[in-house]
Amino acid sequence: MNKLAISFAVSAVFLTACDKGGESVKKEEAKTAKVEQTTVKVQDDMKKTPVKPDRIEGGNPFFMVWETPFGIPPFDKIENKHYKEAFDVAIKKAKEEIEMAANSTSEATFANTIEALEYGGKDLTRVANVFFNLTSAHTNSELQGISRKVGPLLSSLNDDINLNPKLFARVKAVYDKRNELGLRADQMKLLEDRYKGFVRGGAELSEEQKGKLRELNQKLSELTIQFGENVLAENNNWEMVLENKKDLVGLPQNVIDAAAETAKKRGHEGKWVFTTHRPSKNPFLIYSTNRDLRERIYQGYINRGDNDNANDNKEVAAKIAALRSQKATLMGYKNHADFILESRVAKNADNVYKLLDQIWPAAIKQAQNEVALMQKMIDEEGGDFKFRASDWRHYSEKILKADYQIDQEIVKPYFSLENSLQGVFYIANKLYGMNFKERFDLPTYHEDVRTFEVRDPQGELIGIYLTDFYVRESKRGGAWMNSYRKQYVDQNGKFHKPIIVNVLNYPRPVGDEPTLLTFDQASTLFHEFGHAAHGFLSNGVYPSQTGTSVPRDFVEFPSQVHENWMTEPEVLAQFAKHYKTGEVIPQELVEKIQAASKFNQGFATTEYMAATLLDLAWHTIDDGEIRDADAFENKVLEKYGLISEIAPRYRTTYFSHIFSGGYSAGYYSYIWSDIFGADAYQAFRENGIFDEKTAKAFVDNVLSKGGTEDPLTLYKKFRGKEADPKYLLKSRGLID
Repeated sequence: MNKLAISFAVSAVFLTACDKGGESVKKEEAKTAKVEQTTVKVQDDMKKTPVKPDRIEGGNPFFMVWETPFGIPPFDKIENKHYKEAFDVAIKKAKEEIEMAANSTSEATFANTIEALEYGGKDLTRVANVFFNLTSAHTNSELQGISRKVGPLLSSLNDDINLNPKLFARVKAVYDKRNELGLRADQMKLLEDRYKGFVRGGAELSEEQKGKLRELNQKLSELTIQFGENVLAENNNWEMVLENKKDLVGLPQNVIDAAAETAKKRGHEGKWVFTTHRPSKNPFLIYSTNRDLRERIYQGYINRGDNDNANDNKEVAAKIAALRSQKATLMGYKNHADFILESRVAKNADNVYKLLDQIWPAAIKQAQNEVALMQKMIDEEGGDFKFRASDWRHYSEKILKADYQIDQEIVKPYFSLENSLQGVFYIANKLYGMNFKERFDLPTYHEDVRTFEVRDPQGELIGIYLTDFYVRESKRGGAWMNSYRKQYVDQNGKFHKPIIVNVLNYPRPVGDEPTLLTFDQASTLFHEFGHAAHGFLSNGVYPSQTGTSVPRDFVEFPSQVHENWMTEPEVLAQFAKHYKTGEVIPQELVEKIQAASKFNQGFATTEYMAATLLDLAWHTIDDGEIRDADAFENKVLEKYGLISEIAPRYRTTYFSHIFSGGYSAGYYSYIWSDIFGADAYQAFRENGIFDEKTAKAFVDNVLSKGGTEDPLTLYKKFRGKEADPKYLLKSRGLID
């Protein structure tokens, strides 16, 4: 999952109407935190409900009323040139609001200070929500150029807020009397989070230190943007062009056809092109019988950003880590990890290392057993070579066939993309009463995007769901969920419905054949919808608390738990149907898949944890810059005994999660959240996978709550206890 890069823009932390005073929620309504009791019924969403901006100017859609169904951005009217102009106007207005708020002579109250901060900056939030979604999903050189200009401006604006002493004094005045205000639980947390945000943003630093912090933030903004652009360029530039049919031996016909299509698009008509994008790379590594070519594409993948060219990221990553360390020291912390983790569920790096220490030995041991198993197969086949990292996918696939009778080419026809999407809709309906209706008349930013109304059993709109499934050069790698509009309740009591997008990178269909997914790819679809459900079922008031606005090491929990339903026989029977015959996947094949589910978990867990350890190492350094990023990486991995047959899931030079995303010192979050996910699904196993009471408790205590309460408190309310790591270890086959 990815959140927007500029967090303060989408959190709406700018001021409007700061001197009106009074409380926005009536006293009698303040007795409860239930959203339905603090809002009025929203008008029928089937009608056009345009958002009215504070100014209307000709030509730029961001200055106009959006007369679109559901308030969807008018993508067909937005041009690249509109973004910079919109940002400039919105930033100028935000600065005026900051000054107005800071110089207010009225007594600071929760409404005119904390809620005003929360609901301010609407114009900026509006353009940022569209822009930063598209720079991930459908970018181009012009948008990248705008991003390089806008990033530092937004960083500066964020500092203008956090480092304004008069503004902080007003926030602190409300915070100091917080126990006298009769606030609801969500309001109290909003106040506490806002106050801590100012402190963590540098509000208590000296003027000299504030100047240094501004400088560090500006540099970090520029470098993180550069890192992401370099990775995208490396992904798109590398290609392996094959001219001889004998080099295609072992590859399924659909993979060959896709490579021919790629070659045509890249100007290599009559040839075959393979790239480092996963839908191209992974099938080649699995099926190709040409070991040298497998090594070639594997090396192309793991050396992205490490080629001493214009897109090299070694120096960029080292500079980012050093600047983050300097910032942490300036803020009074030992290192960046401690600064980041203070506001996470884990609290500190020591707690993360304790978790990893429980899992790493079992994972690496299992991985070594898997290597031995595959080396044995090589020897029995008469192969006169030592197993290496680029062999892993090829021989693990052969083990699946030999020992588990699992062949991906036999499995994939039962997991067409369309059928798998219907499987997601099935569990969403059974668990949450969601109904999906595809629309073909709503604005989209690309022809690949599909749109769905999501409604409850009574027919009331829950939100709008966008899907963007296919790999393309304008899209960064990976899979994620984002919001074009979060669920929230405005100051007039109106409930705003969410607009959610799931973005993935599946192979595009070739000819009349549908896109067929591997088991893991289908699982990713269920995973990402878990994030979407978190956004759709949100039932909060304040936008900075709704949906997926929870700590990084908790945000993956709803997505991790959703993967479990896909493997249930009842669910498979509903969607896992052969795309040609309509035959439901045979129970015998299901049993084989389940039996094989723990195979290769040593590899999967080890490569993930190696990346996690690398992340923590980069973010626990002192404030000195690492001179040789490769040497630093090698030293870290040697320290933990990573075997040569496994590379980290992400090496330093293309580790976008931590160097251009929001997961710095936080990549551990996936396995941390998976502890919650495995433990939570145990409740469904015990009570019934679609048990109505359990599902309701999950919605009421987790999915609907967002960031309104402490995550551990919410989990205990759902489960009645803390999460037990043993269910995760058992699910991965790392313990009996």
